[in-house]
Amino acid sequence: MNDAIKLGPETSSQAASLPQLSVVVPTFNERDNVTVLYRRLDATLKDVSWEVIFVDDNSPDGTWDVVRALARKDSRVRCIRRIGRRGLSGACIEGILASSAPYAAVMDADLQHDETQLPKMVALLQSGEAELVVGSRYIEGYKADGFNKQRAGASAFATEIARRSLKVEIADPMSGFFMIRRDRFEQLAPQLSTQGFKILLDVVATAEGKLRAVEIPYTFGARQHGESKLDSMVALDFLGLVLAKLTNDVISLRFILFAAVGGLGLLVHLSVLFIALELFKAPFPEAQAAGAIVAMTSNFILNNFLTYRDQRLKGFGILRGLLLFYLVCSVGLLANVGVAFSVYDQEPIWWLAGAAGALMGVVWNYAMSGLFVWRKR
Repeated sequence: MNDAIKLGPETSSQAASLPQLSVVVPTFNERDNVTVLYRRLDATLKDVSWEVIFVDDNSPDGTWDVVRALARKDSRVRCIRRIGRRGLSGACIEGILASSAPYAAVMDADLQHDETQLPKMVALLQSGEAELVVGSRYIEGYKADGFNKQRAGASAFATEIARRSLKVEIADPMSGFFMIRRDRFEQLAPQLSTQGFKILLDVVATAEGKLRAVEIPYTFGARQHGESKLDSMVALDFLGLVLAKLTNDVISLRFILFAAVGGLGLLVHLSVLFIALELFKAPFPEAQAAGAIVAMTSNFILNNFLTYRDQRLKGFGILRGLLLFYLVCSVGLLANVGVAFSVYDQEPIWWLAGAAGALMGVVWNYAMSGLFVWRKR
């Protein structure tokens, strides 16, 4: 049996080279911004030992390649290139857990967050005054050069919902600019969601008031290059996170969306069945088969676009996924009918048996779809 590797005491030169601060920057199509951000960090953090970890979701514009070029010139620059995984929250979690510094900051690559506040944030953590420092948009001193009114209104509304429903105390739990002690983050990490955009809200809600937080104002700058990555589905991510925290992660937004798509598929099935019977005078078996195929196809398209949008199938994968989805749903139908018959034999109440069968079917389809159709790669 091999002996465990024993590390000697850390030398003063080694200690001096270790970073005190890891700046985690999730990226997607930000090749024009990362070099500018690196230079700004270098200019701002003269008195802090730091590193920057760019976590890139395999950007089509080659952001990761630009970061690698920076890393070859400066060892303080690191790149995590994620393949087959998407999402700001997951990127932040991976970046912080990959860091070695006692303090970790999260900020965007779009140059809208104020890097000049980082030394102040480090000082607040080092002094013990805070375990979490948040760049806040809702306290005196905040300035906004690049925050449009529509986005500001939506953010304020979401913030109010989060504060009331999850009992969050800080003024701006929706901020994407914050710094946290890494040891405290590691304690919370197993309970955090890798989906969605609002990692800070997840951190604060999971901590349940046991995280000492200080908020500081900053200047929100104008985006220099590229476009915002917040699409129209971010509202669903937010609602999903609130729902998960309210139910202690018993109910996930993905399952609810999958069930909702299934309910819509039932309406599609019945509509096609009616049209085939009444308009085309098709025999019932053929009409029923047509309804099932159209419903399963529409369910697959909606789930690929909505429920599993972070793992969306493309190219040839769509055809392969559709065939697997047909197979999964066919077995799910058998499970549905089997459970319904079993319940009806025990208690002859048609709606109870039907509901039990439908629930079994949707649970089976959801579980098997995640394993085989939209499995993580």
